[in-house]
Amino acid sequence: MSAPSSSPEYEVLALRYATTGPDRRRRENFLSGADAHDGPMPMDYYVWAIRNADRVVVVDTGFGPEAAARRRRTLLHEPADLLRRAGIEPEAVTDVILTHLHYDHAGGLAAFPRARFHLQDAEMAFATGRYVCHACLRAPFDLEDVVSTVRLTYQGRVVFHDGDAELFPGISVHRIGGHSGGLQAVRVATRRGPLVLASDAFHFRENRLRRSPFPIVFHVGQMLEGYRRCEELACGQDDLMIPGHDPDVGRRWPALAGDVSDVVRLDLPPIAPWSDSEPGE
Repeated sequence: MSAPSSSPEYEVLALRYATTGPDRRRRENFLSGADAHDGPMPMDYYVWAIRNADRVVVVDTGFGPEAAARRRRTLLHEPADLLRRAGIEPEAVTDVILTHLHYDHAGGLAAFPRARFHLQDAEMAFATGRYVCHACLRAPFDLEDVVSTVRLTYQGRVVFHDGDAELFPGISVHRIGGHSGGLQAVRVATRRGPLVLASDAFHFRENRLRRSPFPIVFHVGQMLEGYRRCEELACGQDDLMIPGHDPDVGRRWPALAGDVSDVVRLDLPPIAPWSDSEPGE
């Protein structure tokens, strides 16, 4: 797929709302497990926002204090509060893209009372079907998030997509699968080119570069193919592919404003190298 030629351009924000802290080890982030250089490799949690003069679209909804306590995550900000600090009122948002229904992406649905939620058919089928009879596959879901999504469906507030779809000029979704049954990535037209919010298509840049999957995975083959698909969507540009949980995202891109912590501008060029880059890369 070629870069959009006449689409509007958007500002894209990454909002870091939670973290695992420094105790997480490298072996927890790769399917192979063993790592000769095992050491700390914390994981951050983000929601994203896309906006221009015509519209605001939020990508994923994060989780709140209850899920943070239950899953032993450090909640830095309520996602809705962080959006407000970035100038976005959740109560006014009319469109939210859910990349998938895991607890850290769909735990804040109630913060968006006016929104339609864009979801892949395959993700709803996965979250409510036979595979979640297996404990290891249902573990990343919170039941109440899934039930809330079903309720929203009955209220006519879920818009389902079957594969790739353009939601608005310059904003499209692309089914990836792999990590979850219907995971979707989001492609956005920006001044830098077609930016890909990969979400959990790859948690860390290193997962993609090493072709080494993250261990929470439904279909390994789809996850590996998803790396290639994201590269195609970003026209092969490394800095246009945004990992779903990599702490480097918050370090590499410029802050939205001096008084708004943990919000960075992905539509602007990065200001620092990746932490795993070779000198001169």
